[in-house]
Amino acid sequence: MRCVCWRSDVWSRSVWARRAAALTLVPMLLWAQEAIPTFGTTVYSNIGFTGEVYLLQPGTPRLPKFDKLKPRGSIYTNSLNIPLQDFREGFPGVTNRYEWFAINYAATFWIQNAAEYRFSLTSDDGSRLYIDGHEVINNDGVHPAITRTGRRRLKQGAHSIRVSYMQGPAMHVALVLEIAGPGEDFHVFDARNFRPVPGR
Repeated sequence: MRCVCWRSDVWSRSVWARRAAALTLVPMLLWAQEAIPTFGTTVYSNIGFTGEVYLLQPGTPRLPKFDKLKPRGSIYTNSLNIPLQDFREGFPGVTNRYEWFAINYAATFWIQNAAEYRFSLTSDDGSRLYIDGHEVINNDGVHPAITRTGRRRLKQGAHSIRVSYMQGPAMHVALVLEIAGPGEDFHVFDARNFRPVPGR
């Protein structure tokens, strides 16, 4: 059974409302076996990205050294897919914070066919993509929405992926990770599509 996920704007700012929302969610879990999660949820999933959320000092010019900071919470998602939007709409999964925060996403994914894969990372503000500990895309800094690409040859089997993201000052947010295999166009990287094939 899959977990039901909800956007941060449903997850209210008050403690009482958060508890009420959780209670409302319980009966939904009983029937929502094929619920499609939205981006950014506080419900744990063992598939996809786990994002550790950090607060930044105003004026931070680039991604921080996460090992020197204490995470303030965790969010979960199958894909990183937030097209450019007004920062006042918030960042799904992050409550009460519209500016000056960072998220360090990590996941494990499975490649069935060994090949060279292309990756595309769009962000406002900074972001970086790492595959198996190697930097593939550097899109760091405080800037409007920018798309950068990179590529890496991957063998069959399990691989680690990490996407670091920061939101600096207003006025927009964006974070989209895409992938393309040989002969493919870019499409959103969804961890559910990169799991081992049963029986192989």
